[in-house]
Amino acid sequence: MKINNIVPNKHKYLQILEHIDKPVERLYYLGKLPETRRPTLAIVGSRKPSRYGIEVTERFSRELAAKGVIIVSGLALGIDAIAHRAALDAHGTTLAVLANALPEISPHTNRELGERIIREGGAILSETSEDEPLGKWSFLYRNRIVSGLSDAILITEAGARSGTLNTAAHALAQGKEVFVIPGNITSPLSAGCNNLLKQGAIPVTSPDDILEIIAPELLTAQASLALGSNALETEVIQLLQSGMRDGDDIQQQLDTDPSELASTLTMLELTGTIRSLGANQWTLR
Repeated sequence: MKINNIVPNKHKYLQILEHIDKPVERLYYLGKLPETRRPTLAIVGSRKPSRYGIEVTERFSRELAAKGVIIVSGLALGIDAIAHRAALDAHGTTLAVLANALPEISPHTNRELGERIIREGGAILSETSEDEPLGKWSFLYRNRIVSGLSDAILITEAGARSGTLNTAAHALAQGKEVFVIPGNITSPLSAGCNNLLKQGAIPVTSPDDILEIIAPELLTAQASLALGSNALETEVIQLLQSGMRDGDDIQQQLDTDPSELASTLTMLELTGTIRSLGANQWTLR
């Protein structure tokens, strides 16, 4: 398989990585990257999930992928692999971020899954080149890319000392929403999730809970949106509602003055109508 490499700020989908701690200078990948920015969710969790963890991960990943959300994870055993597989089963797009250098797909037990991701239109990514050493720190360092690529992360099941909490910490540092599925208070595998909820993470019990925040335009039954205070604001809202997110694309579509559009986006953000995802990406609140 051909190993491609790219500077993230040269690609619309990857430009969001410019705004993370220790920005990624170059990414290597196998497969195909999304051509433009689309709603993206990282799903992470325990490597040894319970039946409950498996069930909720499959449900959320499958339903969100079916509605057009790109699912990102780390191809690890457990929740990661379940999320990737469920997204593929829904004919959606999923991306896996590895700690090791390509073309090796690790862990070996998930190599077949990794090849399926590539075959079905997704990609395997890594910032590690062949001449760089791999250590335990590499996996924690990788997690900043998993969250950095995403608009938010979802933790479906995690113990009190789970490595998943490292991904949550990166997401918070990046200003991303952290969604958590509440778990049984007597289950050690839910201790990490329930602790995050006590610290202010957003509890979710339905995939629509997530869409309402990161991609309300993808909701099946969406309430009508309020109009803007002027014609340009209304046009911007309508484009965001249709799924467009990139500020440059909006400017080209409306053929308006860039400074006027920037002012309009700022006003809509101040009034709470839209929110910034970074890298000139926008979504409705």
